[in-house]
Amino acid sequence: MSIEKEVAKKLLEIQAVSLNPNHPFTWASGIKSPIYCDNRITLGYPEVRKLIAKNLVKKIEDNYPEAEVIAGTATAGIPHAAWVAELMELPMVYIRGKKKDHGKTNQIEGVLKSGQKMVIVEDLISTGGSVLEAYQAAVDAGAEVLGVVAIFTYELQKGQANFAQKKVPFTTLTNYSTLLDIAVAKEYIAAAELDSLKAWRKDPEHWSNNK
Repeated sequence: MSIEKEVAKKLLEIQAVSLNPNHPFTWASGIKSPIYCDNRITLGYPEVRKLIAKNLVKKIEDNYPEAEVIAGTATAGIPHAAWVAELMELPMVYIRGKKKDHGKTNQIEGVLKSGQKMVIVEDLISTGGSVLEAYQAAVDAGAEVLGVVAIFTYELQKGQANFAQKKVPFTTLTNYSTLLDIAVAKEYIAAAELDSLKAWRKDPEHWSNNK
């Protein structure tokens, strides 16, 4: 089994991913979604988090072999970045959503040297907004960001366009299309629901009006 299918299967088994096209979830942005992915659930499953960490390391070694420092996005990317950094024996930092309003007003916590080659670890990618803000904060702090690795992507066109606009490469362990394939095969969803789930990925902002 490919790593894309294996990770998708595990996310469904531990209920880190929920699929419900008939009773959609509401994201913070207001978008109605038939899927909710909470990779924080993986923290409670040592076997799954080890699988994730090992394969994030492989992604970094294959795609960004020059990495010198691993960065985690606050908060969901932090534990995965820590395990990756430990396995790779590399320094780790984490990047806040915004600068603190007290103390040293840091946005990046840890030791980051100017010019260090960085890989950012994120838990999932939707539109890419938060991780691209982290990318910009790292660049402003003097890092050379090689790219982003994440556990899961919704494969939204807006997210792909945002990464392309910033010219930031990214790679993930699994994705929405693979997850749907596994969900149908394992009967987490009915085959009849597949068209609606695929339609959401193509146009999430208008999906709830066209169901």
